[in-house]
Amino acid sequence: MNVALPALIVFLVLLPGFIFRARLKRAERTSLDFSPFGQVAAEAVLWALVVHLAWLSIAFLCCERRFEPLVLLKLLSSAPASQIEAAVAVGEHFRWIATYFCTLLFASYAVPAALRSAISRYRLDRGSSPFGPLFRFHDAPWYYLLTGADFARNDAPDLIVVSAIVEVGKGAVLYVGVLDEFRVDPDGQLDRVVLQGVARRPIENDKPGPEAGVTPADRFYPVDGDSFVLRYSEMVTLNIQYVKLTEQGSS
Repeated sequence: MNVALPALIVFLVLLPGFIFRARLKRAERTSLDFSPFGQVAAEAVLWALVVHLAWLSIAFLCCERRFEPLVLLKLLSSAPASQIEAAVAVGEHFRWIATYFCTLLFASYAVPAALRSAISRYRLDRGSSPFGPLFRFHDAPWYYLLTGADFARNDAPDLIVVSAIVEVGKGAVLYVGVLDEFRVDPDGQLDRVVLQGVARRPIENDKPGPEAGVTPADRFYPVDGDSFVLRYSEMVTLNIQYVKLTEQGSS
């Protein structure tokens, strides 16, 4: 017991930090987290410290409950007598301690989602933001490329046009359409894009010179359908164009 109890206490104290970190991250890889263990542990310990300080402050202001570090140190001690003494103290306030950890674990699960939503809404994570290095989700490169999240709110694109070359038979076809949504696979790689208003043309029908008098409408053929799915594994190239709509006649 004198060995298992300190390990259980450390796990319980640090668990909110691991939950908070996992919920706050916007990561496109879902199969495994290949972050170095030292980095994961350091971030979790830091978040555990932050959430405990916040929750202890709330407990003191609302319930006038004080943290007793001596009791925690005795629980972490390997001496059976100290552990028993600390266990008796915990038993006397078990209802309050259980409430503290239950509410803290719930907050560690719910609050990061709201915080992440606020970061994305106010675009605090964009590359040009002064808060970018602090709030940027470095494990989600496709999110920034295919949502326009790196633009300021006033400069955010209204449309994202995707151009992709796909090999069909012995030739290559260029598909152009407006991005509707995208999906990534468990390894964080782009899996597919869903386009609307798609047009296509064989790549050999390249852009002619102005003297030919050929318009884009003459070279492209519309693709019937509401949603057109392109798999990333079948694309040769992928081009992204951010389109900002303006009122007719405005400068």
